[in-house]
Amino acid sequence: MDQSRRRPGTPTLSLVPAESPRETLVARVRRSIVSEVRRGRLRPGQALPGSRPLAAALGVHRNTVLAALRELESEGWVSASPAKGTFVSEALPERRPRAEVPDAAPDRPGFDVPEDSWVPSRPARALSFYGGIPDVRLVDTALLARALRRALRDPSTLRYGSPLGDLRLRRALSRLLSDTRGVPRAEDEILVTSGSQMAIDLVGRALVPRGAVVAVEALGYRPAWDALRRAGVELVPVPVDGEGLDVSALERIARKKTLAGVLLTPHHQCPTTVTLSAPRRVALLELARRSRWIVLEDDYDHEFHYEGRPILPLASADPGGNVVYVGTLSKVLSPGLRVGYVAAPRSVVARLAALRASTDREGNHVVERAVAELLEDGEAERHVRRARKVYHARRDALVGLLATTFGESLSFRVPGGGTSIHATVGGDVDVEAVVDRAYELGLSLQSPRTFAFDGRTKPFLRLGFAQHDEAELAKAVAILARVLPRAKPRRPRAGPSPDRAAAP
Repeated sequence: MDQSRRRPGTPTLSLVPAESPRETLVARVRRSIVSEVRRGRLRPGQALPGSRPLAAALGVHRNTVLAALRELESEGWVSASPAKGTFVSEALPERRPRAEVPDAAPDRPGFDVPEDSWVPSRPARALSFYGGIPDVRLVDTALLARALRRALRDPSTLRYGSPLGDLRLRRALSRLLSDTRGVPRAEDEILVTSGSQMAIDLVGRALVPRGAVVAVEALGYRPAWDALRRAGVELVPVPVDGEGLDVSALERIARKKTLAGVLLTPHHQCPTTVTLSAPRRVALLELARRSRWIVLEDDYDHEFHYEGRPILPLASADPGGNVVYVGTLSKVLSPGLRVGYVAAPRSVVARLAALRASTDREGNHVVERAVAELLEDGEAERHVRRARKVYHARRDALVGLLATTFGESLSFRVPGGGTSIHATVGGDVDVEAVVDRAYELGLSLQSPRTFAFDGRTKPFLRLGFAQHDEAELAKAVAILARVLPRAKPRRPRAGPSPDRAAAP
């Protein structure tokens, strides 16, 4: 700045660096002046340079400076007088925590935090064999955007609504359950949740007394176990074999412990992919009826079946009302939409909704209405048919790659449905080391320990095939081949898959 034009005592100002590529010049000018005030180089009551010399000093247009000064005046940092100029305010605004102030907030709490067993997972690699993950590239985002726009045009979606969820979505789900799964639940017997995980959490907290015992599959979905444990529920494992949950073992456990219920994935068991056999389905429902148990059925992958018709849920053959059915649309459309649901007797759903309202109030009615439209006009079903065809081809591609690449190193049966292959690792192989080495090379695998109730590693890999196309699957198998010892090539074993063998 020209010294002859600088106001007495005014420091030379410079433009602060941008905090991000998107930060505007107006914001940078504003921060430059605020920074000088906070450092004490510009004091309350002190005059600022005129807009022209200030613009010249900062190397910006005068209009940029004027816009920044207007913003500063609205915030209380400066005051302007038409006849006298612009001055630093005598009463500065309270200091607010901003990104420009380093270490403004403590990084540790000032209170004791209970210890927890939760361990954050590693960031996923570009290639991943994680199971249960759909390929969101298959979603017609234009149709989804259209449905969202239409939902936003209805003012009711922006108001408070029912904790049960959007009425149109519940009606659409009622028709879906009745028409495709044989589960005749009315709209007030369905609760929409933010994914199936929330549904299981609500059941654990609302329906199972603290300290009660619930049986779970010895190989299963750990996040569901964690949700029940956090609700104060004691868990006991039940073995799983080629016919699904061992109901005879469950009955033996029930003679020693008083059980409140059982949580299971009977359609495509997680992670083994087997289907609960017809005799065991009948035995389980009868045992639950006699014992007055909750049967928490997680039907997470129902839509994806590749041979014949899918097995109907336990809830379709439940005259006693013991089954609490949990489903999800996250695997159908997109996990980011977070739409799950619970179907159960009316009094059960009312209790779940009351608990949900006390913590989350209600779901996202805009998203729920958009999903309802996709169900109503058949777009969701058309998407399922397209995705099913694509996943079928990807399953076959992965089966061929595994068979020709690994020989007897991996043994598996071709699953009749779902989105993953359960492969047993042969020989004396450190599977956890395989998982770690693959991660270093850019491939995410799920540790077998995450599925084991006892936390011990097991000789298997869960290989999801839905989220990657055939070329990407080939790259993933190539990485796996670098870390997994191989035997001679072989062909897939003939005969029905566990899914098909278990069909009644």
